[in-house]
Amino acid sequence: METTILLGGKGLENRIINKLKAIVGQEDVLIHLEDRLCYSYDGTFQRGIPEAVVFPGSTGEVAEIIKLANMEKFSVFPRGAGTGLSGGSIPQSFGIALVLTRMNKIKEISKEDLLAVVEPGVITGQFHQEVEKMGLFYPPDPASLKTCTMGGNVAENAGGPRAFKYGVTKDYVLGLEVVTPTGEIMRTGGKTVKNVTGYDLTRLLTGSEGTLGIITEITVRLLPRPKDKKTALVIFDKLEDAARTVTAIIYEGVIPATLELMDRVTINCVEKQAHLGLPLDAEAFLLMEVDGSSSQVAEDIQIIETVCKNNDCRRIEIASLPEEREKLWTARRAVSSAIVQLKPTKISEDATVPRSKIPEMVKCLREISAKYRLHLPVFGHAGDGNLHPNILADKNDQEEMERVEKAVGEIFKAALDLGGTLSGEHGIGVMKKPYLEWELGEAGLNYLKAIKKAVDPNNILNPGKIF
Repeated sequence: METTILLGGKGLENRIINKLKAIVGQEDVLIHLEDRLCYSYDGTFQRGIPEAVVFPGSTGEVAEIIKLANMEKFSVFPRGAGTGLSGGSIPQSFGIALVLTRMNKIKEISKEDLLAVVEPGVITGQFHQEVEKMGLFYPPDPASLKTCTMGGNVAENAGGPRAFKYGVTKDYVLGLEVVTPTGEIMRTGGKTVKNVTGYDLTRLLTGSEGTLGIITEITVRLLPRPKDKKTALVIFDKLEDAARTVTAIIYEGVIPATLELMDRVTINCVEKQAHLGLPLDAEAFLLMEVDGSSSQVAEDIQIIETVCKNNDCRRIEIASLPEEREKLWTARRAVSSAIVQLKPTKISEDATVPRSKIPEMVKCLREISAKYRLHLPVFGHAGDGNLHPNILADKNDQEEMERVEKAVGEIFKAALDLGGTLSGEHGIGVMKKPYLEWELGEAGLNYLKAIKKAVDPNNILNPGKIF
C-alpha cells in the first residue's frame, strides 16, 4: 500500500505567509500545527500535514494564490470537506492546503432552464434540499452527501446509489469556472444542454482530482422531481442468489433508481451499531428504490417482487411513506462507520465491473478474502457494478498490511479481467496510482502525464496524485 506520509515542521517563510494573509486575510491562514493537523487527512488512513491552511473567499483570491505558488515554487493541494476515499486531497510534498469551504453560495436555481449555479463549497445534501423545494431534482448522491461539497464531487466525479439509473456527476456538469495551474481564470461549457465548441474541457476537468485546475464555480443541470417512489428491502439466505437477482432485474427491463447490496458481515456490523432489527442470519440483502409516475412505480415493484421470489429470496419489505423509506436507508448509510468495529483501518475500494459480471466478482472477492485471511465485507452499488469491497485491517500490523497489499492487487486484477475498471467513483488519488498502468497501458498513462505537464509546467497543483 502507499505509505502514510507525515510532513510539517519546515514551514513556509514568513514573507510567503504574509503574502497569503494579504490575499485572503489574516484570520483565513492557519499555521499552528494543531490547526494544520485537522487538514492532514481524508476518509483514508493516509496522512500529510500541510505547511499552512488557506481559505480563499473568491475566484480572484484563488488566482492570486496560484500565481504566488508558481513564483515561490510551493505546492497547492485543493480541498473540500475532506471526505474523499483515495487520498486525493492529502499533501504529498511541501505546500499548502487550499480549502474552498468559504466559497459556499448557491448563485442561481432556474426552473425554466433546469439548471443551477453554485460555488464549490456548497454542501451536496443542502443543495439537494434547496432544489427539491422548487420541485426539482439533482441525482448525484454520494454517501457523504451531508458533509461533502459540490466542488469535491466534481473533482472526483462522484457517484452514489442513484448512479444506476441517473449516472454520475459528470452527467450533470454543464459548465465550470476554473483557475488554471498557472493562475489564469477560464470558463468551460455554459448554460446550454448542447455545446460542442472545441475540446470538451468540462469533462476533462470533471474527475481530474485537482491536478489540472481549481474549480471555483459549477453549473449543473437539474431534472423534474419524480412524482412517486417506493423502496424494497429483500433478504436472501445466499449471497450468490442476491448477486444473481441484480442481473435478473435488469434483464426484465426494470432500472431502479438505486440497487444496493450488503453481505452478511456488513449486515451484522450495521445491526450491532444501529439496532434496526436486521436478520443476523441472512447472507445478504438488496435495497432497491424505484421512482417515476405512480403507475410506473407500481409496475416496477411488482416485477421486482416476482424476480426476487424466483431467485429464492427469503422476504421482501416494501416501504412507500418517507419515514419508512428513511428507516430502510439508515442501514445503508451506516455501513462505513459500522464496519470499523472489526478492525481500525479501513481500505475502501470501488473496483467496478459490468453488471452481468457481478456474480463472478462476488465469487472472486470471497476467494480473495479466504486466501489472505482478511475481513472483506462486500457492499455497494450493485446495480451499476460498483461494488465496495472494504478490507479491514490494522495499519500497525506490518504482516497483515502486506497481505492487504496483495489482496488489493488481486481485487483490481479480477475487476480488470472481468472487463471492469479500477475505480467507479472514488478516483485514483494516491491509493490506486501503482495500478493505473494496468488499465490504461503505457501509452494511455503517458498521454495523461503529457496533459498534466502541458497545463502545469511547475507541477504546482496536487502533485503526487494519480501518477
